[in-house]
Amino acid sequence: MAKGTQQALKPVIRIDFPAERLGHGKIRLLELIAETGSISAAGRAMDMSYRRAWMLVAALNSMFAEEAVSSQRGGRQGGGAALTPFGEALIACFRAMEARAAEALAQDLVWLEARRAPEQTAADGPRI
Repeated sequence: MAKGTQQALKPVIRIDFPAERLGHGKIRLLELIAETGSISAAGRAMDMSYRRAWMLVAALNSMFAEEAVSSQRGGRQGGGAALTPFGEALIACFRAMEARAAEALAQDLVWLEARRAPEQTAADGPRI
């Protein structure tokens, strides 16, 4: 980030399930699977290993009563993956929650922004 530029403040949604978390990373992986038709290509686009992408998809599929991603093993025609109707609805629901949170917190974010140190950027120190 260029010196003197600041990222806009924004709330980040994360839903904690008893054994897993649902957040922007898993949702972005679903979006990329929809775009690429491939779990491995979606993982590469996020700079993660094939194994990690598959583990996240398995976690997503086990978090809900319905699968978010259906996959087909490789073969002569190659493998592939696609979102289920539930997976598409999950993305829409999560993005809607993000929008509602941003709207609900807009005034608070303005207040925080007005009081933020001018040199504070996303790269300044640890996130707590």
